[in-house]
Amino acid sequence: MSTVRPFRALRPDKKYADKVISLPYDVMNRKEASEMAEGNPYSFLHICRAEIDMPEQEDAYDRSVYEKARDNIAGYVDKGVFLREDKPALYIYRQIMEGRVQTGIVGCVSVDEYQNNTIKKHEFTRVEKEIDRINHFDVCSANTEPVFLTYRDDKRIDVIVESWISNHDPEYDVTTSDGIQHILWVVNDDEVVKGLCGLFEYIPAMYIADGHHRSASACKVGLKRREENPGYSGDEEFNFFMAVIFPDKDLHVFDYNRVVKDLNGNDKEGFIAAIEKAGFTVEEKGTEPYRPEAKHVFGMFLDDKWYKVTAKDEIIPDDVIGALDVSVLQENLLGPILGIEDPRTDKRIDFVGGIRGLEGLEKRCHEDMTVAFAVYPVEISDLMSVSDNGLVMPPKSTWFEPKLGSGLFIHEI
Repeated sequence: MSTVRPFRALRPDKKYADKVISLPYDVMNRKEASEMAEGNPYSFLHICRAEIDMPEQEDAYDRSVYEKARDNIAGYVDKGVFLREDKPALYIYRQIMEGRVQTGIVGCVSVDEYQNNTIKKHEFTRVEKEIDRINHFDVCSANTEPVFLTYRDDKRIDVIVESWISNHDPEYDVTTSDGIQHILWVVNDDEVVKGLCGLFEYIPAMYIADGHHRSASACKVGLKRREENPGYSGDEEFNFFMAVIFPDKDLHVFDYNRVVKDLNGNDKEGFIAAIEKAGFTVEEKGTEPYRPEAKHVFGMFLDDKWYKVTAKDEIIPDDVIGALDVSVLQENLLGPILGIEDPRTDKRIDFVGGIRGLEGLEKRCHEDMTVAFAVYPVEISDLMSVSDNGLVMPPKSTWFEPKLGSGLFIHEI
């Protein structure tokens, strides 16, 4: 059983939506955020990355930065940039990227269901990143950006969503500079809201696709508020956090590729021989980028040539984590041959999201790296299987696009 509940969103007045919407806080650094928001006093980056308004404050995690974000929210409300919904509602959020459509429900999900693993995870979180969003949410008294969840598709939910879209005009229809179209419908009919929430009660679990730090932080803020309010009823807004919930059929996982600084003392011929000895076949493909066409097949870019590297059945473990391509590559090549023992901390390895294309791998090898590996994308069913088994994906396994837009809805707690 999954809980989804409506909320009174704080969201932009329609005429400001295209100016407010921004990329999420964690996909850019401070300099990039400042450049993106330059000349736009309404950008949500003034809230999710409020340090850009405080050039004199070098520490982006100082409490004054979170207080600035809180004050900026209040300023947007005072100026009429943000409006508060008259009553609790759900929202339908559609994104279109290069003709591919994903349509989800925006609502609030339960802190308790995060705690008891009805909302399932597949990544470890880092304490310092949690603390940042804990402080941000707590000082702002709001979930400023949603978590990205998915669930196994239920056609009954699809029918209601498509019916509402067919019979109502969207509140926002914005295309951002990256070509992504963001469309939002307000679902404010009490019976329709009740029907959607009721159907989610038949969904046995939801899965975090992206936003593990946001969800962990929102949960911990909720627990902190419970301690501060020992007589809480469980119905207060701090017992819930904001999410966009997409059916699994809509989602597309991009590849998350690897680039390595050097060959760990090997020359080119010795390196290829070591790969073959480790249980792979290596086939030269020439100068045209080679994209893996199936699981357990990798593209390798080395010395301006592409190779097809195929793992033999004998090195594929019979377990859900070990059989993932990122695990096969790590355990049989990156670790034993290139000496990358811990990809989380080793400075000789870096990761390139598939949105940058295979050309992005070539570019890195021409700039600061020696060898690149293109990995076949993890499937959403793999992510769910890992989560269902209470396991954790290897680092840098999944890359979702498009990213959720930030600023179209805020959940006050």
